Amino acid sequence: MTAAIEVVGLTKAYGKLEVLKGVDFQVAPGSIFALLGSNGAGKTTVIRILATLLRSDAGTARIAGLDVRTQGQDVRAAISLTGQFAAVDEVLSGRENLILIARLRHLNDTGRIADDLLARFSLTEAGGRKVATYSGGMRRRLDIAMSLIGNPPVIFLDEPTTGLDPEARLEVWTAVKELAAGGTTVLLTTQYLEEAEQLADRIAILHEGRILVDGTLAELKRLLPPTEKQYIEKQPSLEDVFFAVTGRKDTAA
Repeated sequence: MTAAIEVVGLTKAYGKLEVLKGVDFQVAPGSIFALLGSNGAGKTTVIRILATLLRSDAGTARIAGLDVRTQGQDVRAAISLTGQFAAVDEVLSGRENLILIARLRHLNDTGRIADDLLARFSLTEAGGRKVATYSGGMRRRLDIAMSLIGNPPVIFLDEPTTGLDPEARLEVWTAVKELAAGGTTVLLTTQYLEEAEQLADRIAILHEGRILVDGTLAELKRLLPPTEKQYIEKQPSLEDVFFAVTGRKDTAA
């Protein structure tokens, strides 16, 4: 099976600052892949290269078999990118935002497309209201809905819950899980350990420009020494794995 995303030997430097130092990973179609790392680890740089917004210095990256360097137009047609802050027009209603994007993509029956997405993301009742009245979680769900117009097979979510309260974060988690359940491949960057733990089929830890580990949550936990049985056996958490492989003792956030 062709990987939905394939990255081999990716490097990027800004002057003498090496941001990526040979990044490798693959993402299976229809899965959620979490790229976990602290601020400055290189997560957003990876996303920008995959989205054709930035050129790597070396290495290759393919989306659904398409080379991001030489087939940029085809890659852009196959992906959607949701950044760290919701890119919605607050003056327009939720439905109008969706219709606008559908028209920009030159699609037919834009009203039906908007209504279907409002229903999919539980925004039907709020669809006629101006986005300025939406909560943070509603804005982010609308932002993700907008990114799905045109049915891209691969979607990048760059720290999608930054700045959201716990309730809004749960709303976004539900939306992301539904994306993968519908067959969309999701590459999620996050610095929240619990977020990767809750959502991802596979997790890669990016630290100082390199992938340190890549595997399922169960596989990553097996990297640590066996737990000691006391009165209660404590299983290792993703936080334990993160600090063990990065050597950091401060928080990932």
